[in-house]
Amino acid sequence: MKNSVKLSLSIIFILLLSMTWSVFVAAQEEQDEQWLLGAQVYAENCAVCHGTDGEGRVGATLSKDWPSIRPDLLTKDTIEKGVPGSLMPAWGQTNGGPLSDEEIEAVVYYILSWQTGGAPEITPVLTSTSRPPVSPVPGVEGDPNQGGVLYDQNCAVCHGENGEGRIGATLAQAWPSIRPDLTIKSTIERGVDGSVMPAWSQVNGGPLKESEIENLVAFLLSWDADEAAEGAEQPTSTPETESPFSGLAGVVFAVVAFVLLIGVFLLGQRISELRQE
Repeated sequence: MKNSVKLSLSIIFILLLSMTWSVFVAAQEEQDEQWLLGAQVYAENCAVCHGTDGEGRVGATLSKDWPSIRPDLLTKDTIEKGVPGSLMPAWGQTNGGPLSDEEIEAVVYYILSWQTGGAPEITPVLTSTSRPPVSPVPGVEGDPNQGGVLYDQNCAVCHGENGEGRIGATLAQAWPSIRPDLTIKSTIERGVDGSVMPAWSQVNGGPLKESEIENLVAFLLSWDADEAAEGAEQPTSTPETESPFSGLAGVVFAVVAFVLLIGVFLLGQRISELRQE
């Protein structure tokens, strides 16, 4: 009888140890997934202004220690609401931005991972969309094909892939100006005071050369506003609803159910032994 009790206790201890380890492993995997999502969101939305490794570009330096009791809440609030009177717009969907709560949580986790030991070794890089060849615009200097690459790397994050607007102005439009090329070039070079549009030219503290800005101007003026609008109206996929038993919660549920099942089995075995005695 004593041996049976010891065996039962040993089995329960092993099961509890296995459950603890399973929860730890699942939590680690969930953190890794959050880091990867944060890295992707950062590369696609933040790196253009804050630098690939958070070193700063036309936006603030993010690879630093955050002077706050709760840096996660400070960073999250800044991303969600933006900074009024600065170049930092609101990115949260509740404030008119494009990012979901899950994406913001992930990018906060990713940014704060830089506080210890600097930026991760594997750093996401900006990519450009593959676009069909663009014919030169008559009377406009610059290469529109090079401008398309620059647009994808620097502008699409705010103005949309096809200029349809996102957190920045709609660019797929008719430009009411005698010299729209000069209007667009001046706006890119100097930014727009009182808005979230920064100055992009090197002479005004930005990262772009004059020739690169001319390429951007040529690309923007090569657009057909109607075609760009059609591209913007393409339906987006509906996000799948996550099951309440997926991820870490699913692992915990499965382990607890397994432990309860073993407990019921051992209890039945013990009752049977008592009856035999």
